[in-house]
Amino acid sequence: MRAALPGLASRHPLGGLLPAMYAGDEFTQRFTGGLDAVLSAIVSTMDNLPGYLDPRLAPDDFLSWLASWVATRLDPAWPEPLRRVVVGRAVELHRWRGTARGLVERLELSLGVRAQVLDGPGAAWSRTPGTPLPGAAVDTVVVRVWPGRSGEVDRARVAALVAAACPVHVACAVEVLTEAPEGGA
Repeated sequence: MRAALPGLASRHPLGGLLPAMYAGDEFTQRFTGGLDAVLSAIVSTMDNLPGYLDPRLAPDDFLSWLASWVATRLDPAWPEPLRRVVVGRAVELHRWRGTARGLVERLELSLGVRAQVLDGPGAAWSRTPGTPLPGAAVDTVVVRVWPGRSGEVDRARVAALVAAACPVHVACAVEVLTEAPEGGA
């Protein structure tokens, strides 16, 4: 934490900013020196504010707070580089939330598994009223996952992430495969 930096010197000592009549006053210089010691961490933080707002540069203890700004939860078990990437891509992932693409990207980024979403027949448009909808209705969206960079699939964590990412009105089921399906992503 920034407050725990012993001996952090102030880049802008208060004693030098006082009127000339206080420049030679020993008590005033010691008093403002004490304030400098207290305020140096705050001044240092404010001087480096752009770095605090960049997830690639922010101090680790500040990253969780930065994640809350973009409505993202960080798993404490994730390594620090992954937490930084998740915060950096949070807005993009929110844009795709509730879609097959968003779910696949979130599973790969967060858990290191590859995925395929089988969500039904799709959509079509027509200039003719009453045109039949494509395919048959699907009751449950199937999310197939298989090992990616993680090496092994943790079914419980996948199911929890899928449940959190799927829209409330959609029933989702998770299938764990040992290898990529033929024609899969």
